[in-house]
Amino acid sequence: MCTRYLTPTQAAIEDEWHLGRANSEAFIRPVFGRELYPRQPGPFIRRARDDAGYSRELVVGRWGLIPPFSATPDVKFATYNARSEEMRSKASFKDAWARGQRCIVPATLFYEPNWETGRNVWWRFQRADGTPWGLAGLWHRWIDRKTGEAHESYTMLTLGANGHPLMGRMHKPELDPATKQPLPADQQDKRSVIPIERGDVDLWLAGTVAQAQALLRLAPADDFDAEPEA
Repeated sequence: MCTRYLTPTQAAIEDEWHLGRANSEAFIRPVFGRELYPRQPGPFIRRARDDAGYSRELVVGRWGLIPPFSATPDVKFATYNARSEEMRSKASFKDAWARGQRCIVPATLFYEPNWETGRNVWWRFQRADGTPWGLAGLWHRWIDRKTGEAHESYTMLTLGANGHPLMGRMHKPELDPATKQPLPADQQDKRSVIPIERGDVDLWLAGTVAQAQALLRLAPADDFDAEPEA
């Protein structure tokens, strides 16, 4: 799972995803070019809610989806990552998935922990071509029933990565409860974020559930420029 990432500049997001400045309200500027952690505000791109046709809009919201059933926007349990294999049935995410509330989370780079030395060494992951990542996510607009205030929020989707040559090396290994030794590779639970390629963005944001499902795949190792954090 991802718990740290760096957002691109506002100009880089607008250029990479073809967003006009009209879609970028002044209040969201403090979220650009920053390292973000769960429950902090960050930018995401979705199909514009107020466009009867199709366009993209840049929104700011809480990194950690606020479920429809929540009584408060300050959700205490972890909703910043959603396992794509479980999102259709998990209460926190199933409505957003079923309603097509999919988004792109722009990231200059993201970080993952590597435990191959026996201790946590953070690695940074950029795209080999130098462009920003567009990570698959879900969004929800939660309305406070008492005040009418709207709260935007989002989550990053993840996919099992046990067999991936790079992402399968990340995260602390799962241990056998009896022997306290690492479980075999096929019994681990390694996870990875899911990049959406530029040519697939419109399909991801506006396609059918079946079309979006087909885009949930891991990026090849060659797409990554990865190294331990300096």
